[in-house]
Amino acid sequence: MSTAIVWFRRDLRLADNPALATACARHDRIVPLFVHAPDEEGEWAPGGAQRWWLHHSLDALAEAFGSAGSSLVIRRGPTQAALEALVHESGATAVYWNRLYDPALTDRDAGIKQWLQAEAGVEAESFNAALLFEPWTVRTGQGQPYRVFTPFWRQIQKVGLPANLHATPDPLPRVPRGITGDSVASLELLPQVRWDVGLGETWTPGEVGAHERLAFFRNGILADYGSRRDEPGRDGTSALSPYLHFGEIGPRQIVHAIRATEPPDASAAKKYLRQIAWREFAHHLLFHFPRTPTEPLDPKFETFPWRDPRGEAAPDLAAWQAGRTGVPLVDAGMRQLWHSGWVHNRVRMVAASFLTKNLQLHWLEGARWFWDTLVDADLASNTLGWQWTAGCGADAAPYFRVFNPARQGERFDPNARYVRRWVPEIAALPDRYIHAPWQAPQKVLDGVGIGLGRDYPHPIADLAASRRAALDAFQSLGPDNA
Repeated sequence: MSTAIVWFRRDLRLADNPALATACARHDRIVPLFVHAPDEEGEWAPGGAQRWWLHHSLDALAEAFGSAGSSLVIRRGPTQAALEALVHESGATAVYWNRLYDPALTDRDAGIKQWLQAEAGVEAESFNAALLFEPWTVRTGQGQPYRVFTPFWRQIQKVGLPANLHATPDPLPRVPRGITGDSVASLELLPQVRWDVGLGETWTPGEVGAHERLAFFRNGILADYGSRRDEPGRDGTSALSPYLHFGEIGPRQIVHAIRATEPPDASAAKKYLRQIAWREFAHHLLFHFPRTPTEPLDPKFETFPWRDPRGEAAPDLAAWQAGRTGVPLVDAGMRQLWHSGWVHNRVRMVAASFLTKNLQLHWLEGARWFWDTLVDADLASNTLGWQWTAGCGADAAPYFRVFNPARQGERFDPNARYVRRWVPEIAALPDRYIHAPWQAPQKVLDGVGIGLGRDYPHPIADLAASRRAALDAFQSLGPDNA
């Protein structure tokens, strides 16, 4: 009887899992393996919110394997040592996995594949489960990687978005007798100080939760996606990003489901699938420009005069992180982030613009904070989003585009539903002033019992003056950037 190990990473699902499906088709016995080795991810090891999600996702995956007649084996790293031990224990002749694209992990996986084939003498094969198009498969007419999204989007539409799915093996063969592993709890992924209550109130990690959310989106939100997706006060987006990051659902499954929606709405579907393509573009850029998680794609920004986050700017950074900037839409987003591990994309852009342009703090300060607090913290998407907003990345927003958070609030949260939920201390303000309380006459503030500087901070930056300062700093990079 032949045995294969299926090495799970961020593909925590049974359905449309090519590594698992291939192993089941070729072998009699399967050992599903998860290796906990965060140190191998370097600087970008999972943050606190991701660890919370991973704990619950592994619990869900273990339950799914148990229901299918198998079991999930959990081991601790180093990964190569864990694989070597399990190959010996199980007599496996093959190891299968689905590819990841983070720079540290592609290097590690290449080394492990070479070792498995040359030293361990077993078959080693990897598959694509995470993307519609792997980064090296989409090129410009000159054979170069894309640096602008719109032509990238046109190209993959021309090829056609794939929606072919791998069958879900059920039942699964039992794990060979004597193979044991660690418990999920032993990995100590959950925080000792229970700041994670809001995450549990908001999310249901796991493959079942992913498909429940997809069904809810298809049946209740998709038809109005074009008009609702920019309003943070409404449930107007798919909120599938953490499920995609952990591979509890794959992009092919989403494309398949969106195309099967009845009645079909081609316009809404295309707008949503464009967002799936933006995720593809992020991975395309990370693969071709692997230094961008810490370095600007545009080298001119290496000399940008960012303020010192450990010096005089430290109180501003702390206020931004805590949602105490005195700018309601920014504060609402940062508080939503801390409570739920997620923040609406429109508000992500506004909060990022405020940090990098109004406060002139390095985009890496924001990227690292998001990395620790987002349940959907994905290296490719996080890097693209922050460099886009800061103006130093591919297809970046021009540096002279500075989001005005008060106007953004008036436009996309006109009834202040979002701000009132997350910044309740100013909820009594009239709509006219709630997005810019510093503009409210003292009579209005007194009338609702709100004291700026007492109940809610004065803004830590003058929006107009800090915008001018950002533009002046931008001009210092030279005329080619104007």
